Amino acid sequence: MTLPIILVMAVLVLAILLFIFEWVRVDVVGIIMMILLPLLGLVTPKEAISGLSSNAVVSIIAVIIIGAGLDKTGAMNSLARVLLKFAGKSESRIMILISGTVAFISSFMQNIGAAALFLPAAKRICRQTHIPVSRILMPMGFCAIIGGCITLIGSSPLILLNDVMKIADPNVEPFGLFSVTPIGLALIVAALIYFVLFGRFILPSGQGDETGGGPMSQELERTYHDIGTLFEISIPDSFASPQTLQELEIRPFFFTTVLGISSQGGTTVSTPDYSSTIQGGDTIIVEGPPDLVAKMVQSFDWEIKDDLEVFAESFSPNNAGIMEVIITPRSELVSKTLRSFSFRNKNGVTPLAVFRDNRTYVGDISTMPLRAGDALLLQGPWERFHYLKERTDLAFTEEVQGEIIRTDKIKFAVGGLVLALTMIMGFHIQLSIALLSGAIFMVLTKVLSIDEAYESVDWMTVFLLAGLIPLGIAFEKTGAAKLIAETIMGSLGTVAPLILLSVIAILTSFFTLVASNVGATVLMVPLAMNMASTAGIDPRTAALVVAVACSNTFVLPTHQVNALIMRPGGYKTKDYFRAGAGMTVLYLVVMMAAISIFYGF
Repeated sequence: MTLPIILVMAVLVLAILLFIFEWVRVDVVGIIMMILLPLLGLVTPKEAISGLSSNAVVSIIAVIIIGAGLDKTGAMNSLARVLLKFAGKSESRIMILISGTVAFISSFMQNIGAAALFLPAAKRICRQTHIPVSRILMPMGFCAIIGGCITLIGSSPLILLNDVMKIADPNVEPFGLFSVTPIGLALIVAALIYFVLFGRFILPSGQGDETGGGPMSQELERTYHDIGTLFEISIPDSFASPQTLQELEIRPFFFTTVLGISSQGGTTVSTPDYSSTIQGGDTIIVEGPPDLVAKMVQSFDWEIKDDLEVFAESFSPNNAGIMEVIITPRSELVSKTLRSFSFRNKNGVTPLAVFRDNRTYVGDISTMPLRAGDALLLQGPWERFHYLKERTDLAFTEEVQGEIIRTDKIKFAVGGLVLALTMIMGFHIQLSIALLSGAIFMVLTKVLSIDEAYESVDWMTVFLLAGLIPLGIAFEKTGAAKLIAETIMGSLGTVAPLILLSVIAILTSFFTLVASNVGATVLMVPLAMNMASTAGIDPRTAALVVAVACSNTFVLPTHQVNALIMRPGGYKTKDYFRAGAGMTVLYLVVMMAAISIFYGF
């Protein structure tokens, strides 16, 4: 064992300890690796920073920008809406649908690209259903990794498999595009069952970066805790002839605000005012105290629905919420009433309450003369709030959430994605170049500005991956990986085929965790084929074991996909170990069983 091997093993242990005990943030670990490895002479300075320009890291940057463009135009809203239509609000069904979809995409696209592309939709679905994003992103990430095993073009090890096999044996029969499909499908099914059965025990329940809370912040909740909650109400056909909101006097008597009316003919009024009418067959959405809403529906003989249906999308936390604004002394609202100013119609938001002199007013706010310093509690689409904040006479007390959706650019956003996929699959352009082409297409067509593109990138993930790549280079360059592999293989001697292939799978899984999966493939395939030939096993089977085992990387956030979802999911290294340990064992068992059934050994 040489000094460089000892040093690289020590650096590896240091990196693992930093990940486990979280003495510094994970991206700082990556930067430490970029500095420490060249200082120790384990890699050249050029190799130390090569991760920043690597195909994988550049691809991640580009695909995140593409995903941001799709999100900015509402494309991810549409995708989330379709998935929710089938999954409802069941956490298990949502997890299965999202993870299964990402796994399918990973079968023909690099898994990191599939995960990054689907990340905005997954976060939107979690916000809308109030499911902690940490319960969904890890199963999605694991299935993105496994999905690369469904076809021979789904992951780098499988893409390299035939070429590396020919180096060891020029006469070996190559694998076909779908030769690995039964194995990949078995692994996906096993992973989904694993998370359905054990997800509640092994997945953290934290919210990550995306809080799935209600429409009002905690600060506003403390002030307006009696304002109530959202209810969707159906109006029976037996209801009397059309009546206006002014005639019904819902707000003065029941301190409840009607936020939207959907008529039986399909017409929807998003910000109804006192002259808007309600009639039989309509569906309305209101905000009010539960006890008073119950008295209201009893009084009118209406019916409260169990959950939001008609208004589920438009009033989801993704699209709408509650904000507070302060009327400034220069405001044209001073001394006027909300009704005389036509506040709802002009601004597209609904006033819920007025806060004045430490008192909250709800029932008579439409006709109340407003004063400078009054606080208005408003409900409406995030997009309308973004327009409203441009007014200089109203001051928001909190940062406006959401964003302005550029629906007119959705064709260009989808076009950018199609351009990238066409270049990858039709013309075999390198992944990073193709994805960068799609990303810059979105910038040039003004789907998003270049500043928005830069802001969308998770630079913590970028530096984490950029630092892990030179660690993998050092592990292979010093001969540490080869030494470990040859030592273990040499000590095995003559063993049963199942044991030999299992050891190959375990060893490959280890190398994939600490080095690159490409490096593990190049190193292990020839070695495994030689060992298999000596033991009387088909060398192709041993090579396939290596290529599939390269995707068994779940217990550390060292894989690109695991690093990508780490911050959005709010995960710590121990979360990967808790969920990934069982997944690693299950992966090995199912993989060996599937290869035994379909290829025999």
